[in-house]
Amino acid sequence: MTARSNIVLDNVLRVMQPLARLLLRQGVSYPAFAAALKRVFLAAAQQELAARGMAQTDSALTLLSGVHRRDVRTLLRAPPAGAPASAPSLSQPFSLATQVVGRWLLDPAFQDADGRPRPLARGAEGHTFDALTASISSDVRPRAMLDELKRLGAVSEDADVVTLLAGSFSPRQGFKEMAWLFADNLHDHASAAAMNLQGEGNYLEQSIFVDQISQASAAQLQKVSVQAWKQAFRSVMGEAQARFDDDATLADPDARGHRARFGVYFFSDREAAKK
Repeated sequence: MTARSNIVLDNVLRVMQPLARLLLRQGVSYPAFAAALKRVFLAAAQQELAARGMAQTDSALTLLSGVHRRDVRTLLRAPPAGAPASAPSLSQPFSLATQVVGRWLLDPAFQDADGRPRPLARGAEGHTFDALTASISSDVRPRAMLDELKRLGAVSEDADVVTLLAGSFSPRQGFKEMAWLFADNLHDHASAAAMNLQGEGNYLEQSIFVDQISQASAAQLQKVSVQAWKQAFRSVMGEAQARFDDDATLADPDARGHRARFGVYFFSDREAAKK
């Protein structure tokens, strides 16, 4: 490998450290992960060959990815069991739930005098939870949406009044949904960082770092970071909703083929833990 290859490999392995611990804690050993990783390298090789305008033959995929030709043939002809069925069934209700919460947080019709999401009554009349759900989709019954949000730990219900439990959409229940959101966030963060590193993009990808502080100071910084996120959420989410509503009027469906994600994170540990 070249010096540049070694630099990239060393730093990707550094990124993998917390992911390796996650895998081990969930019972996924190295052999199982290594076998599954073949499919990831194969998919990456397909994308790279397509970007270069080259034929995606078994030989070309083997040479580029390093995956054995026998495995290439097997993986190309045998998609992972359950994959086609699991993703759509999860993403559709989860996506609608995020849209309901997002409008609840931003639309003045569903806020109190201080601009906070107010508890919403059930029913079809007025600015109710049922009306909120209907403003997002007419294909989902309000009761079904309420049950989904309750299952995710996002809302509570008391005497036909629904209360939002957080200042943004972050499911507290549903391991599959939390894992799906975890993958989406890390995937797009890594995509932005990788494209910036290769000079293929100029995406926002910044952080603030400080060391030699106390645990109490770290806790205070987390509180400040959460408050900063709330302010950024209202600003960016408001613009995102406006762009979505405006673009919905575009006649050409292909003009609406882009997506965007904005995120922020906070992390703290003891410096000795990094050695």
